[in-house]
Amino acid sequence: MTAATAPTLSDLRRSLAEAALRAGPASQARIDLGVASLDEALNGGLARAALHEIYAAEVADLATATGFALGLALRAGAAEEKIAERPILWARQDFVDAEAGRLHAPGLNELGLDPARLLLVRARDGESVLRAGAEAARCPALGAVLIEPWGEPRAFDLTASRRLALAAEGSGVPVLLLRVAAAETPSAARTRWQVRALASRALEANAPGAPAFVVRLLRQRGGAAEREWHVEWDRDRRTFAERSLFDRSDRLASRTDHAAPLSRPLVPLPGDGQVAADGRDSGLRRAG
Repeated sequence: MTAATAPTLSDLRRSLAEAALRAGPASQARIDLGVASLDEALNGGLARAALHEIYAAEVADLATATGFALGLALRAGAAEEKIAERPILWARQDFVDAEAGRLHAPGLNELGLDPARLLLVRARDGESVLRAGAEAARCPALGAVLIEPWGEPRAFDLTASRRLALAAEGSGVPVLLLRVAAAETPSAARTRWQVRALASRALEANAPGAPAFVVRLLRQRGGAAEREWHVEWDRDRRTFAERSLFDRSDRLASRTDHAAPLSRPLVPLPGDGQVAADGRDSGLRRAG
């Protein structure tokens, strides 16, 4: 362990220990995503005690893929009343902040995540992000672990993915590995997804609509794959809903100009859990 990563892991362990005192083990049940055809393809829902990979189709789709991954994490917390308030740990590489902007607390809140539930760990390199994620994945007190390195860290190989998968199986906590600027490689992930933006449907008075996604199941261990869904995120119910393929807006939805993919803000970020430009606390707290 290097001196640069020691403070991050030390703070992380302390945060996880505090969370463990407030909660018991998580359930081994599957996670109902709210879309009948999608849950059926997953044999009842997303496996909770497993590693799942979410790929951004293009670098410009990072915000969209992040929104989908966060929706999965929130569904994991909403699946049972007992774990509704479990914290979500997000390990993020600094380079993602530099390329896409930092996490935006009001935007997270608009997606349904109370920033007070977020344990944010930032690390300088992909290896440190993976190490922090593996540490967190062993903690059964968490609602979900989201790991976000940039590109293709040398430390991430089939063996490293197996460690993450075994940690998820042991704790019962879903581990979501968000991949951007990375090619598909063999891994121990239970499912692999590709996500790209879908144009939101405007509400009354042309108000911004719900975040929308084109999600493709690329791989499912022991199950069918290569299927695609058009879905929206309902932040009030914390669930996904299927978008009709015959909706007129869907015929325009396959984004080709890489315009802003989400109707609600997710990035950029004002601050490391500190004070935003307007003087208000952003609500984010970080470990490290």
